[in-house]
Amino acid sequence: MLTLWRHARIATCDEQSRVYDRGALVTRDALIEWVGDEGDLPPGVRPDRTIELAGRWVTPGLVDCHTHLVYAGQRAAEFARRTSGESYADIAREGGGILSTVRATRAATVDTLVEAARPRLESLLAEGVTTVEIKSGYGLEYDTEIRMLHAARRLEALHPVTVATTFLAAHALPPEHAGRADEYVQRICDDWLPRAARERTADGRRLVDAVDAYCEDIAFSAAQCDHLFARARALDAPVKLHAEQLSNVGGTQVAARHGALSCDHLEYATEADAAALARSGTVAVMLPIAFYVLAEQQLPPLPALRRHGVPLAVASDSNPGTAPGASLLLAMNMARRLFGLSSTEVLLGTTRHAARALGLEGERGSLAPGRVADLAAWSIDTPDELGYWAGYNPCSLVAKNGEIVLERDV
Repeated sequence: MLTLWRHARIATCDEQSRVYDRGALVTRDALIEWVGDEGDLPPGVRPDRTIELAGRWVTPGLVDCHTHLVYAGQRAAEFARRTSGESYADIAREGGGILSTVRATRAATVDTLVEAARPRLESLLAEGVTTVEIKSGYGLEYDTEIRMLHAARRLEALHPVTVATTFLAAHALPPEHAGRADEYVQRICDDWLPRAARERTADGRRLVDAVDAYCEDIAFSAAQCDHLFARARALDAPVKLHAEQLSNVGGTQVAARHGALSCDHLEYATEADAAALARSGTVAVMLPIAFYVLAEQQLPPLPALRRHGVPLAVASDSNPGTAPGASLLLAMNMARRLFGLSSTEVLLGTTRHAARALGLEGERGSLAPGRVADLAAWSIDTPDELGYWAGYNPCSLVAKNGEIVLERDV
């Protein structure tokens, strides 16, 4: 179906960051055919339908490129301990933190995981998110890790959203491998990664899109992550890394060496790390909600990342421990207020750069001919309002694959 979307102000988020004050789009079925000034609409366009946008701002559908959306249980008691002065690292070393969620998630079925995650996903969709990454990482045993990713694919089938799945078995050391981290990583490399690469859904889709790890003093060393990534890359799996969140143990250099799609957190990254990310074309993903919840003081090295031209993304990091919630708009607000990102950086960081962090920049994250017609319309006066509002959602329409899937009266 040929559709004309008219009377819009359009932020394309394309390579030139073009903006059209009197803009229009033409979509054919799920793809964009044309975008530009409405007065330049190609002659002879005879749409099957016209959608009036009434002067609203239109952006690409947002991309949340780092979430742990699928899990069981919650960690409110640990949040209370942290607000009383205990550190995240100390709680984790006592067997809490990630391992607390592992215990609950191992006991959950796919159906249970899906039903628990649906409200969180629907919260993101209402904010204009049309693409979301979902990690495993709360199983730390093969069957539960795979069960989590099947839940992610089920969520994709049930909702108008594209899901990018990430295999994060190297999230923490499971209790049954206490003191034997090298052995655990070797097991992932020799057994789990090859099996995961062969896993398919019932309709034949690949289950795993990328491989991730947590490189930190309380998780896995740079050498262990390097070994893991070498095996993942040998299986043609893209990689990404949680790095330099609580300290600098060399994770960024590992990520860059393996051409990682993204390197995430980065509070303790250095000038040399920024230069390495620039050389490898790796996206730096900012996770300000975790920064806020953990009451961190060390800011990511934004001046260095900008100086070296590293693409910046922003994500919700939705998880039960360090980012309990499901709001990309809140992450955008915090990225501006806590990290000093500009409104342009925040918008590109949740569209074009976020799509790049998932390896999807050729399909999503910008409004350009040939891209998928994922759109969000906003009842705002200026794009500066994206990242300005906290606790208020100005998204009034979401289109997925050229079809309206949500409308809100705002």
